[in-house]
Amino acid sequence: MASCAASPKTERTQLQIRAIQTRIYEISESKLVMEAMLNVLQDDGFIVKTAVPEIGLLTATKEIDIERMSESMPSFFFGDANARWKKNSMIEVTCNVSYFRDKCKIRVNFTQKILDNLGGIIEIRQIYDQKFYQTFFTKVDKSIYIQRMGL
Repeated sequence: MASCAASPKTERTQLQIRAIQTRIYEISESKLVMEAMLNVLQDDGFIVKTAVPEIGLLTATKEIDIERMSESMPSFFFGDANARWKKNSMIEVTCNVSYFRDKCKIRVNFTQKILDNLGGIIEIRQIYDQKFYQTFFTKVDKSIYIQRMGL
């Protein structure tokens, strides 16, 4: 999950985006699902910022160094104190876990921020890549299985 794709060139409807971001599980145990989600996020290197089980909310961030010497070195050589280059990518995720009729619905939303060497935001974009979300939910499936087996 370190690399991710940004918004696709073709526009998607809100309903299509929700379908990518949402999974429904035949599970009624709220604690199990929340723990599974926490484990997946932590295993993927996210720092959990918020966990509110009563309303099924999780938020987390993951920072990745994306600095390239080819972008930053010219600034050092030419002494440009105001030069900006891509330094970090921050992935933020919001997870909502809700229950109805002995089922659990999980919706996640990933956002990517590109930060410069001065800490400023260069770009913010939603992640809509279907494979990115499929990979995430596959990990959640495995985590739920592990939780259920008590491993």
